[in-house]
Amino acid sequence: MATQKSKTSWFCTSCGNESPKWMGRCPACGEWNTMVEETVATGKKEGPKSNAAVSSGRKPEPLSSIDFSAEQRISLNNAELDRLLGGGIVEGSLVLIGGEPGIGKSTLSLQIPLGCPSLKTLYVTGEESAKQVKLRANRLGGSAENCLIYSETLMENIIAEAKEIQPDLMVVDSVQTMFSQAVESSPGSVSQIKETAAQLLRLAKETGIPVILIGHITKEGSIAGPKILEHIVDVVLQFEGDNRGTYRLLRSIKNRFGSTSELAVFEMTGKGLREVSNPSEMLIPMHAEGLSGVAVSATMDGTRPFLIEVQALVSSAVYGTPQRSATGFDVRRLNMLLAVLEKRAGFKLSMKDVFLNMAGGLKVTEPACDLAVVCAVLSSNFDFCIPSDICFAGEVGLSGEIRPVSQTERRVMEAARLGFKQIYVSSFSGVDNAPEGIKVIKVGDIATLCRTLFK
Repeated sequence: MATQKSKTSWFCTSCGNESPKWMGRCPACGEWNTMVEETVATGKKEGPKSNAAVSSGRKPEPLSSIDFSAEQRISLNNAELDRLLGGGIVEGSLVLIGGEPGIGKSTLSLQIPLGCPSLKTLYVTGEESAKQVKLRANRLGGSAENCLIYSETLMENIIAEAKEIQPDLMVVDSVQTMFSQAVESSPGSVSQIKETAAQLLRLAKETGIPVILIGHITKEGSIAGPKILEHIVDVVLQFEGDNRGTYRLLRSIKNRFGSTSELAVFEMTGKGLREVSNPSEMLIPMHAEGLSGVAVSATMDGTRPFLIEVQALVSSAVYGTPQRSATGFDVRRLNMLLAVLEKRAGFKLSMKDVFLNMAGGLKVTEPACDLAVVCAVLSSNFDFCIPSDICFAGEVGLSGEIRPVSQTERRVMEAARLGFKQIYVSSFSGVDNAPEGIKVIKVGDIATLCRTLFK
């Protein structure tokens, strides 16, 4: 019988594509300088014959006879996280949480077992020692009676312990530090990540233990490792926001058991991540009235409406070329909006510096924020204060028209609930019955907006 041999191949760290030789550019994903050399096994392992069938005890069954009502969800005692997962974590599911270093991945993964004393949790740490985890647990607080800490990186030992303990929940921090003896390569390589993820998936499906994986990200912001890792897992959650700021956004990128149009907001405190059940109250203006260059936008992230503060500063260009800077907003879209203001409305901004900032460290990509950006820029340019009880929701087109946005009614209801008296929307929006206490003002273009707002 042939014994197992080894050879080297080249793998793309971005997509996992295998090549027999080095290439400057990956032929599968097109990324440059991502090929790394790894040792792979060839031939057959000594053991049963290749044509021998291995029984798993399962038989094919008709689709109509499968009972899907048996899907059990486990509450994590965290309302925001449960809502993001679709009502709780599903038994036997594999959840991947990614994010930048220091943004709160390990903190959240430890807060889950500390906040669920009824769940027996196996916390596998490959990056920290048990004493380091204990120090963080003392800071976070909570009950640590049913939280078992296991400092190990070898997958065979981890799976053996999990099968023996039979925990209600398993956390692995992080998948890039784990390795398997079945693959001859270093931890964090493409082959090791694929093998360890496959072993954890097999464990979750066979035993019904839900597994939470912590994953690193690359400098481009994507999950580190091969793209197949995101295909293997059931749920992908990614942290967003500035790790030097206060707020963290946990966004659902993939969810086989719920919607991907959900967003959870957390605030980093001295005792860990705190749920922000109403992010609008945290993101609307927190300063004295009478300041120019400030406007409030009624935005939507998935199915969740919330209001954010848009800040702009327009000043005369000190140098020959005016500066354009945007934090939390696409600077190319800012340049487009400034060009629309100059071409369609006659405002001379070509020789002025324009700085834009989304308060709270948020990154906004929704076009409904265009109207608030335009109003904040004009407010700073005119040095005119927009009343704090006015908000905006609309997209600005290249011809200067204000276009309607989706779910305008929900935005109006959220603004009314927070005490806003007026909201500016597109004249093409189908808002018929506004809630009591708020006035919906419809405008068709930038010129009409200026005549109505800056009168």
